[in-house]
Amino acid sequence: MITRTVMVSNPDGLHLRPAGKIASLASSYQSQIELERSGQIADCRSMIGLLTLGAAQGTELILRVQGPDADDAIEAITKLFDTQFDEP
Repeated sequence: MITRTVMVSNPDGLHLRPAGKIASLASSYQSQIELERSGQIADCRSMIGLLTLGAAQGTELILRVQGPDADDAIEAITKLFDTQFDEP
């Protein structure tokens, strides 16, 4: 299992559009991909699960990936956070 801390840096936080991008990207990998906030865990393939994290701007999340393509998956998901989900 690979873990990494990511930060929600876009002003609107982890809302519907970013959650959709994460879910879509996570679905393209075989690995299990999860985000955790304060003990609450969300499967990254579930937009609703991601939204229930209530991650506003500045929130740190733990990204956990386990599986055959874990290295590629964690890099791709981290890039979404680093680029603020390509939002203006």
